[in-house]
Amino acid sequence: MKKIILILLVAFSYGVSAQEVQEKSKKKKTAMTVNGNCEMCKARIEKSCLKTTGVKYAQWDVNSKQLNLIFNEYMTSKDEIQQSILKVGHDVDSLTANPDSYKELHTCCQYRED
Repeated sequence: MKKIILILLVAFSYGVSAQEVQEKSKKKKTAMTVNGNCEMCKARIEKSCLKTTGVKYAQWDVNSKQLNLIFNEYMTSKDEIQQSILKVGHDVDSLTANPDSYKELHTCCQYRED
C-alpha cells in the first residue's frame, strides 16, 4: 500500500512540474509595423529581434513593412523587442528611432522624407 501511495505521489509531482515548465515557456505571437526599404533593412531588423533573449522567430516583409514575431513572454516583452529595433535605426509602430541611429543607416535604408 505504501508503495502505491509513493508511486502516485511521484507521478502527481511530475505532472505538476511538467505543467509548470509548459506555462513558463509560453509563446506569444505578435506583429508590428517597422519602417525600412530593402533586404539590408530586413537583415538588420530580424537580427536585432533574434538577438533579444526569448525571441524565437522574426520575419519582416519588405513590401508590407510587417514584422511577425514569436517570443517567450516570460523572457522578454514586445516593448523590449521594439527598443532593440529602435536602437538599430528603424521606427516601430508609432515610436521613432533615435536620429543618430537613423543617420548611421546606409543611404538606401533611410526611409524618412525629411
